[in-house]
Amino acid sequence: MKNCPNCNNQMSDDAMFCTNCGFSFQNANPQQPQPNAYQSNYAQPFTPVVNPYDHTAEFAAQEVHDNKLLALLCYCCGIFGVLIALVARISNKSDYLNFHIKQGLKISVTTMILAFISAVLFWTCIVPIAFGVCTVIILVVTVIAFINTCLNKSVEVPILRSLKFLN
Repeated sequence: MKNCPNCNNQMSDDAMFCTNCGFSFQNANPQQPQPNAYQSNYAQPFTPVVNPYDHTAEFAAQEVHDNKLLALLCYCCGIFGVLIALVARISNKSDYLNFHIKQGLKISVTTMILAFISAVLFWTCIVPIAFGVCTVIILVVTVIAFINTCLNKSVEVPILRSLKFLN
């Protein structure tokens, strides 16, 4: 066993890089040739990719199991599913359910705003067409959120995540 000189993490003797900080042991070994300046620009240490919109790890497995049906209602029943989940949350106090209520509410509010704008500007030709396109996009986003919830993932709704209300 050897220790990483960068973070002092214990690694096996044959490890090529540290799994904790990504330090490469190839450069620490004097028998191997050192890369030239051109090669060193491309030999960056391994850093894991973290999705800042994925909140799956924040919730316990039992909490997900207990509230999954209510979370799915937020996506498949629109504002009525959100209202049912809100009533159930009164006795539950689940952070997992709160997350999905906010995401379902974000979808529902966005749909209502688009419908209101389309109703006010129905006399134009382009607004109803744009509303139809936006409705299809929101439907696809809702299906993605529903599937993610079925797979026990808690990922913020694509496209609508950039809207900062309900955060």
